[in-house]
Amino acid sequence: MADQNYGNHRKFFPLFHFFVLPILLANFFYSAYHAWQDPTRAAIWGAVVSLALALGALAARVMALKVQDRVIRLEERLRLRELATGDLKTRVNDLSAQQMVGLRFASDAEVCDLATTVLRDNVRKATPIKKMVKNWRADHERA
Repeated sequence: MADQNYGNHRKFFPLFHFFVLPILLANFFYSAYHAWQDPTRAAIWGAVVSLALALGALAARVMALKVQDRVIRLEERLRLRELATGDLKTRVNDLSAQQMVGLRFASDAEVCDLATTVLRDNVRKATPIKKMVKNWRADHERA
């Protein structure tokens, strides 16, 4: 696998991003156009159902990512409890899920210093934390 860094760490799931979602969206737009041109109950219902299918697929993806974030939070709490010393060890639970998502890419050698910086400077979002990582720890098993 290629080295992972901030610039290439986002993951596309080809089946979802390049097949299922485009087909469901195209189906919705086709159904909506058809309902606009011929507004029968069946055509309108078809548009509603196609929208529900597209939104259902998006909701499933969002739920999977939310579960992944919860697992990351748990993994990072365990990792920080093993690696942290002093004040940081007692403040591990002060880190939010978003902060943990950003910290997960930091190597063991830098994660404690980075977590201390994040808490001190109140960095709340994952993206700026990821940009602060110097020694990237790859994660190739993301959803």
